[in-house]
Amino acid sequence: MPYDPPPHLAGLSLAEIAALVEARQLPPVEQWSPGKIGESHMVIAADGTWFHEGGVIRREAMVRAFASLLTRDDAGHHWLVTPVEKLAIEVEDAAFIATDCVRKDDALVFRTNTDELVIAGPGQPLRAAGTAEEPALYLHVRRGCEARLNRSTWAQLAEIALAEGAEDNGWQVTSRGEAFRLLP
Repeated sequence: MPYDPPPHLAGLSLAEIAALVEARQLPPVEQWSPGKIGESHMVIAADGTWFHEGGVIRREAMVRAFASLLTRDDAGHHWLVTPVEKLAIEVEDAAFIATDCVRKDDALVFRTNTDELVIAGPGQPLRAAGTAEEPALYLHVRRGCEARLNRSTWAQLAEIALAEGAEDNGWQVTSRGEAFRLLP
């Protein structure tokens, strides 16, 4: 099955991005109640690399497929969920990596390492963690799973924040009416 990644964020309007986000069809994981619970023998490394039984999963289509089945429970455990099985997956830091960020109108838009587009806002908040010297920013993607902003994406967001007067507003940015702190 051919795969067409979303176009570069800078070339899209917010309406086009919102349409792409809306058109994405994810499996209805929330509706499934699998009877079998087990171990996937999979790990998502802190750099976003996926492993199975110690070997790197090199097929990007497989990673995107598995990523569409990810969920995180209230206890912080990550799971791959199918109609038949619920398999534990080890996640070293975050399930996704945010690899690009742009300001479009009143919204901050991010692309993840699995080519998902996420518009920060009430349903997809940004969360600051770490320390002031070594901050870590996370974006809620879906089903409890987050994306950690990589260094270049954090720099993009910092540039946006500086252009919007972040030094005067306590290092906050807004997206879709929500304010988010950039420092822990």
